[in-house]
Amino acid sequence: MRKILVGAVALAFVATACSVDLTGHSASSTALSSSGGSLNGAAEPIATVVRMALPAVVNVTTDVFQPGPFGNVQQGKGVGTGFIVRQDGVIVTNCHVVEGGSKITVSTSAQTPKQYDARVIGGDCQHDLAVLKVDATGLPTVPLGDSGALVLGQRVIAIGYALALEGGPTVTAGIVSSLDRTITVQDPSCRVCRNGARVYSNVIQTDAAINHGNSGGPLLNMAGQVVGINSAGSDTAENIGFAIAIDSAKETIQQAIANPLAPAAYLGISSQSVTPALAVQLGLAVQSGAYVIATTAGGPAQHAGIKSGDVVIAVDGKAVTSADDLSTILAGLRPGQSISVDLVSSPGARRSVHVTLGARPLPTQFP
Repeated sequence: MRKILVGAVALAFVATACSVDLTGHSASSTALSSSGGSLNGAAEPIATVVRMALPAVVNVTTDVFQPGPFGNVQQGKGVGTGFIVRQDGVIVTNCHVVEGGSKITVSTSAQTPKQYDARVIGGDCQHDLAVLKVDATGLPTVPLGDSGALVLGQRVIAIGYALALEGGPTVTAGIVSSLDRTITVQDPSCRVCRNGARVYSNVIQTDAAINHGNSGGPLLNMAGQVVGINSAGSDTAENIGFAIAIDSAKETIQQAIANPLAPAAYLGISSQSVTPALAVQLGLAVQSGAYVIATTAGGPAQHAGIKSGDVVIAVDGKAVTSADDLSTILAGLRPGQSISVDLVSSPGARRSVHVTLGARPLPTQFP
């Protein structure tokens, strides 16, 4: 979680409640009465909402290449939350959960979770929104509600993989503490943020606990509808969490569904251009090529036996003299395509391996 600075507050707009159907079926959910009546005969309203929404809440983990202590690259892992909005595998989360990821894995909240490889099909990183796609059908979904209908003091529920605790997601409950906040969140890793900070507007403040790992999860009203996307909490203040109002995200979600980003071929390595100076420094047997700094865990290159320290000198019969050459060649290939990769190892041995390309989880430029 990142440092939060609370800024200006504007008047909230209250409108008539509604829900948005993204599944292709009618989005039906019965609101509980304000007097605490039950839903479908359940005695506990919060438990009922959780039972409705929990199957559509997912854990999102991301493998990320990070600078190492000696200028090389090492692999880290990020953990967040998402929620399914279409039965064919469309998932909403925060951009900062997946940004810079070399591999995105989505796990369901079932007692025996199912795992899926995911890729980004759209979003808006400047407003911390990402839309993912997994190859699945018949998935449970949660309907989108109307954040404009929220009122101060209204009960809300947050679900997410707080602190990456084992045993499934965490459920917290509270009220709407404030509406239409503007906050600034420090995020030096954001590539589209000015001065390393995101500015969120139309933000819901809640006292429902939102901790590390909750990012991207749903903030629900008592009808089981998503009214916010949990995005930020504070490490210094108690009972203060923030969620992006769902109304401000609906258009971006719909655009990603209607016009998804095309999948790009993915090898799963981090590389740098071989120069004569680098060849001398590392004792390489070649003067040009793409030096493999690291491979993505479980990625196509690792499966094919490509290792850190190898130098890629040709792909699909085309010569590779630099890391830029490698990127250009891959841009002309397709996910699922089987290709040959010619390599030179550190001792100088040459070999060729066959690789089945994957789908890049994040586009080269996102958004």
